[in-house]
This record gives sequence, structure tokens and C-alpha cells, in this order.
Amino acid sequence: MARIRRLPESLINRIAAGEVVERPAAALKELVENAIDAGARQISVTLEQGGLKGIEVTDDGIGMTPEEIALALERHATSKLPDEAIEEVATLGFRGEALPSIASVARLTIESRPRSASQGWRRVVDHGETIADEPAALPPGTRIRVENVFARVPARRKFLRTARSEYGACHDIMRRLAMARPAIGFTLSNEGRRIFAVQPDEDLGTRVSRLIARELADNAVAIDCTRGQVDEPVRLTGLAGLPTYNRGVADHQYLFVNGRPVKDRLLTGAVRGAYADMLARDRHAVLALFLDIPAHLVDVNVHPAKTEVRFRDPQAIRGMIVSGLRQALDTGDRRSAQTPSQSAMRAWQSEPWQAELHAQTDLSTKGSAFAVKERVAEFGAFPTANTRPHGHAGENAAPVFEPQGRAETAEEAPQDAARFPMGIARGQVAETYIVAEAEDGLVLVDQHAAHERLVLERLRAAGAGEGARRSQALLIPQVVELDETDCDRIEGAAEKLGTLGLVVERFGPDAMLVRAMPGAIRGGDPAKLLQDIADDIAVNGDALLLEERLDLVLATMACHGSVRAGRRLNVTEMNALLREMERTPRSGQCNHGRPTWVKLSMSDVEKLFGRK
Repeated sequence: MARIRRLPESLINRIAAGEVVERPAAALKELVENAIDAGARQISVTLEQGGLKGIEVTDDGIGMTPEEIALALERHATSKLPDEAIEEVATLGFRGEALPSIASVARLTIESRPRSASQGWRRVVDHGETIADEPAALPPGTRIRVENVFARVPARRKFLRTARSEYGACHDIMRRLAMARPAIGFTLSNEGRRIFAVQPDEDLGTRVSRLIARELADNAVAIDCTRGQVDEPVRLTGLAGLPTYNRGVADHQYLFVNGRPVKDRLLTGAVRGAYADMLARDRHAVLALFLDIPAHLVDVNVHPAKTEVRFRDPQAIRGMIVSGLRQALDTGDRRSAQTPSQSAMRAWQSEPWQAELHAQTDLSTKGSAFAVKERVAEFGAFPTANTRPHGHAGENAAPVFEPQGRAETAEEAPQDAARFPMGIARGQVAETYIVAEAEDGLVLVDQHAAHERLVLERLRAAGAGEGARRSQALLIPQVVELDETDCDRIEGAAEKLGTLGLVVERFGPDAMLVRAMPGAIRGGDPAKLLQDIADDIAVNGDALLLEERLDLVLATMACHGSVRAGRRLNVTEMNALLREMERTPRSGQCNHGRPTWVKLSMSDVEKLFGRK
């Protein structure tokens, strides 16, 4: 067995670099955080080959003297801990390992000049060896250049990804840091191309929208809530996307604690819980949340890269995020998709028969009444959206019309659309979509998605009320056969389910007896309902808070108790649905994050007919 020995300084630095500098993006993060802590108001970042060949960070901060530059390149030397109270640290970096670690695995050039100095100083360290230490000309501030990361460490270099992948990681780091500090201006360039530039002192919502997606501003709600004691407040701010504005991956969830970008499981779990009954399981919310908490209530020193944190009271933080997000989303009320998608709008523009008709029409007779009459005779009738030409007259002079739905007359409906935000029902299409006329356009409503949300909110309101939780006893209790493990899950949740009106009890090793169903879904299928509830509990386990678990069960119940697509509704039913949507919070999206309605403005309608 090898004897214990003291490691050489060069190897110690390379080991530290493995923790801090796993890729160019990690080095970039450390350098930009140093610039922020130096009081910079403007930070400029230039990348070469996504950071593989070079990273340059320039700031206008306080700068460093030659002696401070030399000290900064020593391990565990820092200006960010004035005393030993590490739990009270307020800066982004404080370990004192970043610069010497980077310098041990790359060529590092530091140029810096304090505001009071007449000239700057430059120091170059190539893989741990100082090769230059001399005066330099530059404006006040600091410029650091990192070149050829891991060039002399082939074992690490071969694990780096392509320039495109490394650039993507650097871009994400810069986007998160720029969001965290709206008071600072940031510029990012790669291969001579400017990626983004944001000005200092921007409004938080404006900065977030510029960096995530411009359309987020129109599809999000602002968050601002405070909890805790007066002398130790915990504040949550930010921008949360509407459930209908979602993504297939969680890459667009930006979380910050005391201005520090983090990727914390507690926080991401809280976000998932807040959107639990508003998004499908394979969809993710788009948001940026900023949590400001007293320093002694959070530990930021639990990860070398400081991307994870630990809270003194994690359940209180989780509860605050869930309730804060839901309250903010409630203010969105009936907001849904803002406008129909461009692809949907293009589908209205021109049909194939139109191009064929114009191509075959002789230019000499184009526009004449005779030509139009002749073409109509050839097709048998004026083409419509549901018909296509079938050949010459005589072969198929009368095209077959296949109705895709049913239009219910609205004679008995009120005629004043201006009184109702969701408009007045004018018909039903494909026994699935309600067509309503509003004061400023046409409203299309997905009847199943809308009713699913309404049923969920009714169940929720019933659960909050006193005599709520009404149940409808079954005339004959129904036996539902399930796997034994599923029965165990249902039995464990039986008491909670009873508070929601679903009364069940064990009936042997692999069966449950359903005695009553919630009043709101008394016509549902008990067998399918219990299986879905068991699946929900299996997926989410005991990690969720009680309220979140109940919300998942309520969402499952609501889906079973809602009006299905394919059911014919009369005008009274359609208008009743619209009126309830106007009164119900979050009615703009179903329990899976899909929009329940979209609006086609009168301006868009006029464009479709060439009036604008």
C-alpha cells in the first residue's frame, strides 16, 4: 500500500480546477461573477469557438493594483470575506479558488487598473507558470482573457463537447447572470457576432422578457409577495408564464436566490407543484423567480460551483413559492393564448383550388362575369372550405358535402355581445368547439378543456367550503379490482379522498369498494378514476405537500367529470359555459396547460377577406 504523501501545489491546483472549471462555461461564470462583485456597471464578454479557444471578460469595476493581481492568483485569497462569518456572505464568489484554478489549466491574462491609478498592470500565467508581469495600458477596470482551456490536460480536453455545445452552455450562463443583475449592462459576442446587449438599470420584467423571449411579456404575470417577520422578510418576485405558454423542456426556468443563479431541486419541485393542475406532465412552465432571503436563513456554501443552496426551513420556502405562484396566476384570470398561431392563420389564407382556378382562367377573360360563370359550371358550385374540385361538369357536377359539425342557431340567445367578455354563443362546430361573437372578434372555445377547468375549480371551492365535500352515495357500492400495490396506495389516501367526496374502503387484497362519488362527478367511472388516482400517487409519492397531492387528485376527478368532445350542446348550455368561464379564475387554460379558448380579432377577420 502506498505511503501517505503531501501533494505538489501544481496537482492541488489541477484537482481544484476539476471542481471549479469543468468546462469553459464554468470559467466564464467565475470571471463574470468576479466582475459583478467588483462593482462593475458594464460587463462585456467575447467568446472564440464557444469558449474553447478563448474567453475575454471586460468590466469597469474598481480594478486591482499589481500586488492585488499577484495575490488574487494565490489559492484561498479573496477580498469577499472581510471576516470569518462565511454564513453571512453576500457576494457571488468567495472561495478564492477560481483564478488560480483557471490559471493552472489554461493561459490566463489579467489586465487591471484601479480608478485612481494612472496606468494598469498585466500578468500572464500559462498553465501555472508566470510568463509576464508588466505595465499595461487600459481604461479603469479589469480585462481577463482565458485561452486554450485544458490544452495541456488531454485527459480533460477530450471530454469537452463541440464548440456549438460549449457556446450554448456559455450563453445560458450569461443569460442567467444578466437576469440576476438588471442594474448592470451586459454584452455577449461569439466569433465576432453580437448575441445580445442589454443596458443597465432595466426594469426586471423588461430584462427577463428580452433574454428569454419577447412574447413572454404578453404571456406572463408578475409576482411580488412577501412572507416572514417584519425584520426578516422573505420576498419572491419575478415573471411567471401563463400555463398556456409552456415548453417541452425545463430549460426556460430561471431561479435565483439573493441574486445568485441556482439549480435547486427544492425550488424546481415547488414550481412543478404550483403548475401541477395546469400543465401536462410532459410540459414545463417558463418563468424567472427571484427569492430574496436573509443570509443566515440560507446556506450557499454547499456546492463548489455554488449552484445549489440549502434553506433552514425548506417547507416554508416551498409553500411560499407554490402559493405565491398560484396567487399570481389567479390574477391572469381568463387569459389564454393571446393570438392564434401564425401557422393556424396561414391555413385560412388560400386553398389549393384557388391557385388552380386562377392558373386555368384565360387572361383575356379574367374578371369577366362570363368567365366566372363558366368556371362555376365546370366545378359544379362555388368551392368552399369543405369542398374541392372533382373534375369537369358532367363527371361530378354536384360535389358531395360532408358536414364536419353542427351549427346550433342562437335565436334565443341574448344579442348584446358587448355585455360579455367571452361573447354570445352563435354555434357549435364538430360537436367540440363553441363559436361565440364578442364585441371585438370571434371566440372559439374547446368545450371539454373549458369544462374540465370549471369542474376542477368547483371541486376546489367545495373543498374549501364548510359543507363542501359533498358526495353522492352509490345505490350499489362498486367493487374495483386493482393491483395490490395500487390498493395500498388508495387505502393510504382513503381519509384524504373522503374529504373530497370519494368514499372508498379495502375489499380484499386486490380490490377496493367505492361507496360514494364526489357530487360534481357522480356520473364518472369509479374504476378508471381509482386507477388514475393510484397512478398519480405512484408518480408523485410522498414528496408533495398535502395540498398539492389533493390538487392532483382533484385534477384527475375533474377530467372524469367534464363535458366530453363530441357532445351536442344547445345554445343555453353554451352560453352558461361562457358565463361560468367569465367568473372562474384560470379558466383560460385546462388542467393540462392547453388553452381553453382563442380569439380571432375583427381586424384579423377583415384581413382574411381583403378588407384591410
